[in-house]
Amino acid sequence: MCGIVGSVSTRNIVPILVQGLQRLEYRGYDSCGVAVYADGLKRARSTSRVAELMTQVETTHLTGTLGIAHTRWATHGVPAVHNAHPHFSHGPGADAESRSGRVALVHNGIIENHDELRAMLKAKAYVFQSQTDTEVIAHLVDSIYDGDIFEAVKTAVRQLHGAYAIAVFCEDEPHRLIGARAGSPLILGVGKDGKEHFLASDAMALAGVTDQIVYLDEGDVVDVQLGKYWLVDKAHKAVAPSARPVKTVLAHSGAAELGPYRHYMQKEIFEQPRAIGDTLEGVQAIVPDLFNAVPGENADTMFKNIDSVLILACGTSYYSGCTAKYWLESIAKIPTQVEVASEYRYRDSVPNPKTLVVTITQSGETADTLAALRHAQGLGMANTLTVCNVATSAMVRECRLSYITRAGIEIGVASTKAFTAQLAGLFLLTLTLAKTRGHLSAAEESRHLKAMRHLPAALSAVLALEPQIIAWAEDFAKMENALFLGRGLHYPIALEGALKLKEISYIHAEAYPAGELKHGPLALVTSEMPVVTVAPNDALLEKLKSNLHEVRARGGVLYVLADAGSKIESDEGIHVIRMPEHYGELSPLLHVVPLQLLAYHTACARGTDVDKPRNLAKSVTVE
Repeated sequence: MCGIVGSVSTRNIVPILVQGLQRLEYRGYDSCGVAVYADGLKRARSTSRVAELMTQVETTHLTGTLGIAHTRWATHGVPAVHNAHPHFSHGPGADAESRSGRVALVHNGIIENHDELRAMLKAKAYVFQSQTDTEVIAHLVDSIYDGDIFEAVKTAVRQLHGAYAIAVFCEDEPHRLIGARAGSPLILGVGKDGKEHFLASDAMALAGVTDQIVYLDEGDVVDVQLGKYWLVDKAHKAVAPSARPVKTVLAHSGAAELGPYRHYMQKEIFEQPRAIGDTLEGVQAIVPDLFNAVPGENADTMFKNIDSVLILACGTSYYSGCTAKYWLESIAKIPTQVEVASEYRYRDSVPNPKTLVVTITQSGETADTLAALRHAQGLGMANTLTVCNVATSAMVRECRLSYITRAGIEIGVASTKAFTAQLAGLFLLTLTLAKTRGHLSAAEESRHLKAMRHLPAALSAVLALEPQIIAWAEDFAKMENALFLGRGLHYPIALEGALKLKEISYIHAEAYPAGELKHGPLALVTSEMPVVTVAPNDALLEKLKSNLHEVRARGGVLYVLADAGSKIESDEGIHVIRMPEHYGELSPLLHVVPLQLLAYHTACARGTDVDKPRNLAKSVTVE
């Protein structure tokens, strides 16, 4: 959550900072701001979107060769201009109207001991103008500053408890930009010819400016100047360049362009055939080498030495893990547990050193999932694997094995293509474990590989159902509640469909295993409660039909996604969309797509902000 861009340069860097914010706006859009050194500290802030900030900047002719910028997802303090970043220090004697102190700072994360620090700084006559924990850091750095901003930041971060990525500069040293991170991502962008360097929370912010990236490790502090930079680690010891190598990262700005689509979510839904094709590219056989291993690690050895799987994930990724549990236990015959990562480390559990710990995350920086991974490692579970969309992320660096999905950048807050790409990666993991454990014959391997190669074409056929789903959306747009039902392998898909609808249309939606209707949810069924049912032509179909009759008998209106041959027909109170084909074990990847489209078109009909739903942000990098 939140986005940071900063630079020290020989040119006016304000346009670069604002452009970077536009690319990071999906990370947080409650407010935004930019600050520069221009014969003192100057800034512009807004509680509107980055486009409005750009107008402010142009109107006030804000320019500078040293600056920082931020787009915010509010944690401490309501979305308001006085809470927007960048924050300036307001020390003893500082004039808040004309001279707002000497330190400018932006921050991602949460400082847990901000109340104690605030009290200490108030006792030193520091003036607070916001409710944020971030302003505490600016004042703390100012209170320590004694002519060297790098030393002041190093001292200050030792006093911070919690998560942070910060970019800081001081008007007394207008040639230096300082960055530090712990628990939130931050990168260094190396400019050309020593004329400029950058800090950012995401390489996408620097697309088209530099593709030379240094990933900062946990606890690093970096001093960025023209023509040079240097780092210290969490022990504040100098870091050799070889320990933080410069990597070429091709974060194309074109990936963030809408093209012919109305919203990024729509674009990303329709990119799924390509995303799945890319994710499965080159998979010719089921072998452990499909999973990238850190130096000295062997995937085959690890897979042979495990006896269970523990999946850790949050949100949509958690539902992909719930789907994988069905695959892993039915195909690979391996006991599997799925945990909400944000809860896992706060309960007593029974560790098993022979467990394969699998994390699932789109960004690879999800704070709760990273913390859960570290907790599992601390309990002695060293066999770790991540299914992740970002090869350079902290999660990939901290796990011994990884499968990198190739969904491409996902900007819409409601995840779509990243979810289906995760499912593809998890199905490959299932087949690999099944083969390693002797539960996958050559004929079964060939059948599954053929089915996976057909997925892009099958997804394209499902996307062609969009006009029928738009008709459903017109009904849903008038509702305030909805139920989603699924059985077996498709129950997690019902959960994901309900999540999508509530995320972007603000309709209250819940999902249940269809067999649970009689155990409570049936009390909610009326003609004003649409019931969406995922009805593949599988072994549970007849049971599911009984559940549908229960809904109709209570006056409920059904919206059914049915496979060919299911013999469920449209009738009064029953709306049926026929899926192009039954897809066996891979059916969840197809059935989730109409649910994504339903949520999308319902939100459009209700006039909500599809890509930037209220109170949510894309990358959850704070607990």
